Amino acid sequence: MIRVLLADDQPLVRAGLSALLNAEEDVDVVGVAADGLEALDLAAELVPDVACLDIRMPKMDGIDVAARICGPGASPAIPVLILTTFDIDDYVFRALEAGVAGFLLKDSDPEEILRAVRHIAEGHGTLDRTLTRRIVAEYVERRRLRPVTAARGIDILTARERDILLLLAQGMSNEQIAGALVVEVPTVKSHLARLLPKLGVRSRLQAAVWAYQNRVVTVDDTPR
Repeated sequence: MIRVLLADDQPLVRAGLSALLNAEEDVDVVGVAADGLEALDLAAELVPDVACLDIRMPKMDGIDVAARICGPGASPAIPVLILTTFDIDDYVFRALEAGVAGFLLKDSDPEEILRAVRHIAEGHGTLDRTLTRRIVAEYVERRRLRPVTAARGIDILTARERDILLLLAQGMSNEQIAGALVVEVPTVKSHLARLLPKLGVRSRLQAAVWAYQNRVVTVDDTPR
């Protein structure tokens, strides 16, 4: 059973997400918060498998909550899924720095939300295909991040791992990557399990940042 904490200051959003998740046999919403401080308290009390947080909330925004429950020093670290609008702002960049496991648009398809929760609970993280190109590429540009061990990183990846990194950086799910490469999903997961440590990153989001930072993928390579 995947234990989920939800936090959003909009009652209708909380109710809708709770109904969606609780309808699944393998998901249980164990806590619901209306503001950031309540979310932080519930996270400490319940230690959920996934915390699904809105960005803008009263008392404490979702990024500050995420930084405390999934950032460096968090013990135990609770994977965080951030719900956001399409707008790019500094909240989103702070979320990347806080180490969140993924982003989704609030109006995402219900199946996409369920898939994201399950992927994050399994330790895979998730990327919204629409958001990835804008968020990660602009994050790298704003921060003027320099390439890090690019030559070594690319050299130690197999051809298949490079293919997967390129598709991952475009925001594709494991299922979409498997379809594009005509392989099984477990094969993609196996490659990812080896790819992330090679790059020295912990999540798909960090791998996507690495790919943009080192020009493995560029803005023009990704779908609009």
